[in-house]
Amino acid sequence: MVLNKKITILQVLPDLNSGGVERGTLEVNKYLANNGHRTLVVSNGGKMVEELIRDKGEHFKLGVGKKNLFVIFSIFKLINFIKINKIDIVHARSRLPAWICFLALNLIKKDNRPIFITTVHGPYTVNYYSSIMTKGEKVIVVSEMIREYVLKNYKVDRKKLVLNYRGVSDKIFPYNFKASQKWLRKWHKDFPQTRNKIILTLPGRITRWKGQDDFIIVMKGIIKKYPNVHGLIVGDAGKNLKFTKELEALVTEYGLNQNISFVGNRKDIKEIMSISKIVFSLSKEPEAFGRISLESLSLGIPVIAYSHGGVKEQLIKLLPTGLIEVGKINDVVNLALRWITKPPKIKKNNFFTLKKMLQNTMNVYDKAVKKKWEASLDEKRKCQLND
Repeated sequence: MVLNKKITILQVLPDLNSGGVERGTLEVNKYLANNGHRTLVVSNGGKMVEELIRDKGEHFKLGVGKKNLFVIFSIFKLINFIKINKIDIVHARSRLPAWICFLALNLIKKDNRPIFITTVHGPYTVNYYSSIMTKGEKVIVVSEMIREYVLKNYKVDRKKLVLNYRGVSDKIFPYNFKASQKWLRKWHKDFPQTRNKIILTLPGRITRWKGQDDFIIVMKGIIKKYPNVHGLIVGDAGKNLKFTKELEALVTEYGLNQNISFVGNRKDIKEIMSISKIVFSLSKEPEAFGRISLESLSLGIPVIAYSHGGVKEQLIKLLPTGLIEVGKINDVVNLALRWITKPPKIKKNNFFTLKKMLQNTMNVYDKAVKKKWEASLDEKRKCQLND
């Protein structure tokens, strides 16, 4: 550390059930703990709390993500928690928790007030409520797309913004990873229709903007030339049952029931991507970052993606030939046909790494603490001179 001292960091978010924000919170927690810092998380709890504690983090349950009148009591509980635990940095990762943190911190005397840091994880609806994510003393943005979104829509000093791409662990997603024979036997038992097939995969939550309908049309075009292809739609339907039924009807309409499988939400996405010839990212709206596409590229699996958002930034670095103009389905089909016979070479991911992301996060904390420490020294010197 710049200051050669250990600090106490509090991350705040709605809950710890699942998702990229939650996973990033746990990754930062583990890194901080392994480097001797005290790391705490405030949320309404969830199934990931056990992992947080196992990684030497501390959790305090507080309903900071509940949109009701009782949330005001959370402000006073948070003030008390911050004072008791002598927090150095409060890092807010979501809008309502950020408002609670902001109000709580402004009720603490300036001399004892922790540093306030925010991360903008996505292009929130542009309004006053969302503007809280730009109020941090430092504002972390997860892609160039998000930096431009912030600068375009809010009055914020560019110097406050810190670009910190989310990263993938090369230990969890190693280059040239192969699924085990044990996993393959289980997979083929559960999905015998995929045995000896060329696998093409579109991972992502089933929702209208993620492009599952485009993927089905793409599959129709590919199968005309390669009938031995099988498409996997991997993701949870959640509340989008109506759209799921529309997708299933489209599969039937195109006569692709034997060529496309809906496999639901899976924890073995790494293995599924590793047996895929190509992974697709066909989101119709730009992704703030796009973790799945980066995981696939990190494994060495080609990705064909619509050219926008954070995914575009990844492919520019690792596989620029995989970018297709949004909505150009025929171009997607033609590129996939070429890659099925001649897969592209993919650069090893040495840029979007978990190690870099964590080091950059620690660097933000370091600089913020150093700045506060130096400002405090200057204030003391002024007081001594006045005396």
